[in-house]
Amino acid sequence: MPELIDRFSRKIDYMRISITDRCNLRCRYCMPENGVRHLPHREILSYEEILRLVRVATGCSVTKIRVTGGEPLTRRGIIYFMRQIKLLPYIDDVTITTNGILLPDYAGDLVNVGVKRVNISLDTLKPEKFRYITRMDLFERVLEGIRSADEAGLSPVKINCVAIKGFNDEEILDFARLTLDHPYHVRFIEFMPLGENDYWRPDKALHAPEIMDIIGRVYPLEPVINSKADQNGPARRFRIKGGAGEIGLISPISRHFCDTCNRIRLTPDGRLRNCLFSDQETNIKEALRSGAKDEELARIIRESIQTKPSGHKLQEDASHKCKRSMWKIGG
Repeated sequence: MPELIDRFSRKIDYMRISITDRCNLRCRYCMPENGVRHLPHREILSYEEILRLVRVATGCSVTKIRVTGGEPLTRRGIIYFMRQIKLLPYIDDVTITTNGILLPDYAGDLVNVGVKRVNISLDTLKPEKFRYITRMDLFERVLEGIRSADEAGLSPVKINCVAIKGFNDEEILDFARLTLDHPYHVRFIEFMPLGENDYWRPDKALHAPEIMDIIGRVYPLEPVINSKADQNGPARRFRIKGGAGEIGLISPISRHFCDTCNRIRLTPDGRLRNCLFSDQETNIKEALRSGAKDEELARIIRESIQTKPSGHKLQEDASHKCKRSMWKIGG
């Protein structure tokens, strides 16, 4: 199988696929409360179209798939779609990122179709703060989703926390303590300049060294040696000595991992995006719906990879913002 190698000798074997721009939350750093203009149904790729693109991508060495949104579990037929991805040849890892609200309804079905792991977004452990940041009163439902995922065998359950100064910086230790008695992987993600609103500011970003310092002053942290399956992941992994779970630090700003980036993104409206912070996109939907053969689609994917930048340059210009919000790109 020919490999996808970009200009900087990075092997691209991971595709993140957003299947919808709909979400059942309205997180302040991601979506406006009102006036959200969703894509018309005709503009969103069908499952059959996505599956064809994934099949073509696997012929170009893609072996890992993460399904995202919006909130992917809001799209009808999600279990059918996940099953079909698992049936494709060469795919050895299929995961999903969710806000957890619908997981009590879907966790068992996801396991039954072969999904092994799940990432759940949760930025606070306080119900009142959850209501504030998400504009929804669904905190207990997310906790139920975490428990449902764990009980169903989606392992490890990864909890993604966006670290924001002035909002949840006082909860860093509370999140870390979750890993003492539970096999959860709590991952702190630096607050990134994404989206169309003004919620992000440089002074709100809580960087990985600060998070390490907060935890390390109370608990000794041991580095976790990445397994082969995780060696290309962005998280630096640690464990509180004697803890059941892990702590991960994802630092796209303070210690970026661009030189090992192995991913490409497919947006719900059929754009290939080879860097989260680059506004350059390739419209592969146009070719797909114009009758292009698989060879032509593979060429488009390869050409998109060859324009992948060396890095995002946020360290030089932290004020730069990606024009599209995460709910439009895919989490």
